[in-house]
Amino acid sequence: MPSVITVTADDLALPLEEQVVRTSTALDMHGHLVALAPAEADDPARRRMHTVRSALEGDRIAIVPLALPPLARTLLGEQLRQLSGTDLGPGVLAGAARLLSYYLHSGALLASVSKLDRVPVSVGSHVKSLVPGRHFAVIAHPEPYLGEADAEHVPPGPGYQTQLAVAGNGLDPGWVAGPLAAAWRTQHLREVPLPPDSARWWGTSRLVEFTAYIADVGMLYQLVTSVRRDTCTWCGLEVIGDQCLFCATRINDRGNPAKHAARPPGTAVETPRRPQLEPHKR
Repeated sequence: MPSVITVTADDLALPLEEQVVRTSTALDMHGHLVALAPAEADDPARRRMHTVRSALEGDRIAIVPLALPPLARTLLGEQLRQLSGTDLGPGVLAGAARLLSYYLHSGALLASVSKLDRVPVSVGSHVKSLVPGRHFAVIAHPEPYLGEADAEHVPPGPGYQTQLAVAGNGLDPGWVAGPLAAAWRTQHLREVPLPPDSARWWGTSRLVEFTAYIADVGMLYQLVTSVRRDTCTWCGLEVIGDQCLFCATRINDRGNPAKHAARPPGTAVETPRRPQLEPHKR
């Protein structure tokens, strides 16, 4: 079955040669690999993963860029690893990363927003962050939100049942475990380690990062299997979405599945060409 990894700054601690060997071993064991990477094209960890993919010269690695905070990306990887034990193929699993990201509500409790660039920050909020004792509630996904953290003002949350994962450093998580969890009707509060990229992503090392997520693998499976599937015309994988994330082939003929079914005698059939990745994705 395919494997799923989350690309983080920790990957840069390994020599390139060792990471190539480890990735090659994972491919031998699992067949396909889905790598969840930061959305920024110039992110060093993401660029390293593209280098590894190029070194192995294969279409069995799907690098999926996601504009998610680190904890949300980690939990999404966990969800996909659960789904990899079902009958979903690698192409569907890679496409499910983008689909399931819409069902994550992710943010953080911050002591300062002076270096925050992930959501719009007003001048007033910048000034307030200079006052000791002020805490800010920030939602980065699915919709940006910034406000002071208190019991009367809680950002909007998911309208369905979720669990809440919490990871912190240097701040009291009481507001997250109390008013936020109650307002979001959290079924279960789960403490997890803070991801290595969180301090850089949020612009401060003093934070409590949180993400509401669907923990029921049966519900996740229903969400994924409710989406239309197509077959990639290049590599033959079953996929969801408008592109095969392994070989980069676009799924363009949804409305005309029998495009080549009936051709006049003697008409040449176009031979498909191997899709080309953009330079930074090689």
